[in-house]
Amino acid sequence: MDTITTMALAKAGAFAAVGFAAIGSALGTGAGGASAVGAWKKCYAQNKPAPFLLAAFVGAPLTQIFYGMIVMGGINDQLTANPALAAYWPLFLLTGLIAGVAMGTSAWLQGKAAAGACDAFAETGQGFVNYIIALGIVETVAIFAMLFGGQIAEVAKAAAEVAG
Repeated sequence: MDTITTMALAKAGAFAAVGFAAIGSALGTGAGGASAVGAWKKCYAQNKPAPFLLAAFVGAPLTQIFYGMIVMGGINDQLTANPALAAYWPLFLLTGLIAGVAMGTSAWLQGKAAAGACDAFAETGQGFVNYIIALGIVETVAIFAMLFGGQIAEVAKAAAEVAG
C-alpha cells in the first residue's frame, strides 16, 4: 500500500474520534434539550419560574467533542512528527473508531440522563448537585476513552522502535 493511502487511513482514525464523539454529543444535547423545553413548558403552564439551570444539563454532552478533538490531535501530532508511523494505520484507525464510539455513546447516554434531570429539577426545584454528579459519572466513561485512546500513539511509536 502506498504512503499516501496509509497516511489517509491513519488520519481517518483521528477524524473518526471527533466525528463519533460529535454524533453522540448531538444526540445527547438533543435528548436533553427536548426534555428541557418540555420542562420549561410545564413551568410556564403552572405559572412557575422556568429554571435556567436546565441549560447546564442540556450542555453537558458537549464536552465529549473536546475529548474527541484531543484524541484527534494526539494522533495527528504523532503522524506529523513521524510520518513512518502511518504504516501502523490499522492501529490508528481502530483507536479512533473505538474511542470515538465510546465517547459518543457516553455523550448520548449522558443526554438521556440529563433529560431525566431536567424533568426532576423543573418539577421539584431540588437536587441540582445530585443530578450533576450523576452526569459526571457518565462523563467519566468518555474521559477514560480519551485517556486510553491518547496512549495509542505511544504504542505505535514503541512498535516502530522495536521493528527497527
